[in-house]
Amino acid sequence: MNDTAKPIHTPWNAIRGFLIGMAELVPGISGGTVALVVGVYERALHAASALGGAFKTLVTGPDRAAGFRRRIAEVDWWLVLPMLIGMASAVLFAAGTIESLVSSNPVNARGLFFGLVAASLVVPYRLLPKRKNLAVDIVAFILAVAVAFFLVGFAGGGTVENPNLVFVFAAAAVAVCALVVPGVSGSFFLLAVGLYSPTLQAVDERDMTYISVFAVGAILGLLTVVRVMRVLLEKHRRMTLIIMAGLMLGSLRALWPWQGGAGSEDGHGALLAPSDPLWPTVFAVAGAIVVLILVAIEHAITKRRVGELPE
Repeated sequence: MNDTAKPIHTPWNAIRGFLIGMAELVPGISGGTVALVVGVYERALHAASALGGAFKTLVTGPDRAAGFRRRIAEVDWWLVLPMLIGMASAVLFAAGTIESLVSSNPVNARGLFFGLVAASLVVPYRLLPKRKNLAVDIVAFILAVAVAFFLVGFAGGGTVENPNLVFVFAAAAVAVCALVVPGVSGSFFLLAVGLYSPTLQAVDERDMTYISVFAVGAILGLLTVVRVMRVLLEKHRRMTLIIMAGLMLGSLRALWPWQGGAGSEDGHGALLAPSDPLWPTVFAVAGAIVVLILVAIEHAITKRRVGELPE
């Protein structure tokens, strides 16, 4: 990869990281999609793969020390470090504000996030390779939708109070996959399993125990789960994207704006018919428009790059 960052690019790469970090704070906006839009997706993926390969070589060999140094040298540090600093700054700067807005306006926030995620379903659809077996595709999609819908309902759509740190560790490892697949939101996954507010609160309150466990889980996910996702996308791309889209659609249950609250006759998390006020609908439409604009920009950038490739 010859498109290597230089020291002069540091401020811009930090801004790129800040934008990706802000996207990761909002359920429904994919950090991977933003990475595509700002032009660092493939380079960041290559750097993550090289970093994971370096630590794998250090642990398993062969020629651990020399192999580790060789793979570490492949990492584009002038890209990675400014981006990580930008992402960390965004999380530390905005986590408390966003969590407060979500907590104080839960119905409107769910409406916004519903629109963001629903519109994001076009991303895995656009990435699908040529159709092979429509019947198998439909069955896999329906099963993925059903599994996600059931699991989200089982979770009750609420927030996990005082979450077990093992659960936090595992959730972080899975959520970091959102950096690999455009259109998939890590924050949405945390919201679906009830860890969105606790995680943002921990960051805002500088709960170092929670943050450390989450960070270690995310790093492990980046070095392992992400590699598995890359293999699945390379060898079973269509089925992986279909299942991913099904999981996203089924998980929308957690974001339906009109839900029964604690102590209500319908039960906590029960799905209700739309009712006044209809502001959640306005927020949902606005969220969908934001995602569709991002997708259109990414499509235009990709099309231009393909047109610039030599014959």
